[in-house]
Amino acid sequence: MPSSSARSNWGSKLGFILAAAGSAVGLGAIWKFPYVAGKNGGGAFLIAYLVCVFTLGIALLLAEMVIGRAAGKSATTAYRDLKGGWWPWAGRLSVLCVFIILSYYCVVGGWTVAYVWRSLSGAALTTDTAALTAAFGQFIASPAQALSYTAVFLGITAAVVLGGVQQGIERMSKVLMPALFFLMLLLIVRALTLPGAIEGVRYFISPDFSKVNGAMLVDALGLAFFSLSLGGGMIIAYGSYVARDTRLVGATLWVSALATLACVLAGLMVLPAVFAFQVDPAAGPGLTFITMPAIFAQMPAGQGFAVAFFMLLLFAALTSSVSILEPIVAFLIDEFRMARRTATLLTSAASFVLGIPAALSFGPLADPVLFGRNPFDLMDYLASNILMPAGGLLAALFVGWAIWPRVSQELQAEGAHALLRPFRLVCAVIAPILVGVIWYHNL
Repeated sequence: MPSSSARSNWGSKLGFILAAAGSAVGLGAIWKFPYVAGKNGGGAFLIAYLVCVFTLGIALLLAEMVIGRAAGKSATTAYRDLKGGWWPWAGRLSVLCVFIILSYYCVVGGWTVAYVWRSLSGAALTTDTAALTAAFGQFIASPAQALSYTAVFLGITAAVVLGGVQQGIERMSKVLMPALFFLMLLLIVRALTLPGAIEGVRYFISPDFSKVNGAMLVDALGLAFFSLSLGGGMIIAYGSYVARDTRLVGATLWVSALATLACVLAGLMVLPAVFAFQVDPAAGPGLTFITMPAIFAQMPAGQGFAVAFFMLLLFAALTSSVSILEPIVAFLIDEFRMARRTATLLTSAASFVLGIPAALSFGPLADPVLFGRNPFDLMDYLASNILMPAGGLLAALFVGWAIWPRVSQELQAEGAHALLRPFRLVCAVIAPILVGVIWYHNL
């Protein structure tokens, strides 16, 4: 795509589905889901997460797709063109949300870059989980390494977005997504054969409802929004590139199914290994980087699998980071008529600056600074548990009340007559109530 303000479209329905699913089937599934499920009791959290996805999540995913395609613009411009008034502020809120996410997400993306190198050198392969834990802690505590690898990952992300919709984002997603699922299945088979792995499976699928509380429900809702890329304008931006003949209901079901499948597979890949190697399932953000090398160390040709896994984890992280950067770039293109190149480089530079405190949160800035959280945790909590649900809530109200006649026409045109009443009920009534109750309980 040329460096201009001109907009493009997805080359195919498959390309759109894989790109939209890729925005979730990255670190949101493989990195974040296992450790959030681990710290919230496993099975009970899984049930709460699935309920959030297949009720509220799937309806809001469709709502954001409808907004994007109806306007053919990114979030802020779409809200203005479709209704106006104060609604563009909902789009600006989503831009703020994804800007915060990008700034700390690229820190974790940098970890994947580092572990590709460590796998190539063999330094990451050992069955000594205590040594792996210590090595990971030393790595993320080093300011020089944290900042340099963050910059590398952010640069790769910017390069993909500079390629545009079809040549950059879509082409990448078509290759990397199937490969990632294949390798995840292969690693699950190996993880399940480890001594003691069955305890991890039980922990993951057997619900302990004593673990259910307000904080856990907020985490489940936040992860559902994060894993479906809701509330940040990402799906609105991707929806703005969708052709008129694409059936949005079917696309929504496919994206939800793929995103959820990736989370479940990630849980089956990581948590059995956690119990096999007696690692604390609530170990936090480093869980994947500690358990997976221990699995590879026990596999024939383990170094080759380690390199392949961390390369694909890097690529999966890129499918997500690209989807996070794109709505900000689309906002600058639509609102300020910036060239794609200028918008991409400006956003990337600003994200790196904001990401510095997040990158230093496991070293010089490790001590809690606000509400008992370091900068990384604070940014993650603000984006995942506050801003993303707020953005999704506003999208639901927008669809259910402000532009319902237009939405009704869009869905009737693709034959989804039976969905109109339940879809509007969720958007106009149920979503606001659920988000409001959980927020109130938590705050």
